[in-house]
Amino acid sequence: MELADCIQKRASIRKYASDPVSETDLREMIRRAGMAPSVNNSQPWQFIVVTHKALLEQAAGRVHEKIDTLFPPAKVKSTVDHFSTFFENAPAVIFVAIKPYSAIADKMLDQMDLSHEDLNSIRRYPDLQSIGAAVEHLLLSAVDLGYGGCWLSGLMVARKELEELLQIRQPWSLVAAVSVGKPAGHTVQSEKKPLDEIFTLIA
Repeated sequence: MELADCIQKRASIRKYASDPVSETDLREMIRRAGMAPSVNNSQPWQFIVVTHKALLEQAAGRVHEKIDTLFPPAKVKSTVDHFSTFFENAPAVIFVAIKPYSAIADKMLDQMDLSHEDLNSIRRYPDLQSIGAAVEHLLLSAVDLGYGGCWLSGLMVARKELEELLQIRQPWSLVAAVSVGKPAGHTVQSEKKPLDEIFTLIA
């Protein structure tokens, strides 16, 4: 499929058919994700792919419990819960872990009175931007291979609990997840802002 087609067909898929995602296709998605640009070519990512139904149910359960303790009773709470846990019905979920990177500028920190965290903030978190690039590669590859996916962040409310469940150990930490599978029914990308609203040329 042409890249432009993948971009235009990509949509956030939250309902999946029961068809499994083959290991071959999952490996290819991760291979392409690993080709994304990253700060200092640090490639600060690790991808944990879960297709085990019981484990996904356990993960969703941890998120349910966390949301129940964090959010006060309200109508919006059920909406938050749904969008944070629908992944349990996906054929596959790719959990993304990140580890700290060492920037070239870190070598000058003792002369700058800054910590690595300070510098990372000043640079607008290039490590997280790197993860974003990898996740986008993954999402577009899913479309190219005939699947759909959804970039997940709501489940991060239970990050510590999920790290324990998935046995993610320091220096790694969970940062994102992507559900993947064959879309259940016809999908359409959400309406996007017109080009003239988002484009500025300084020439």
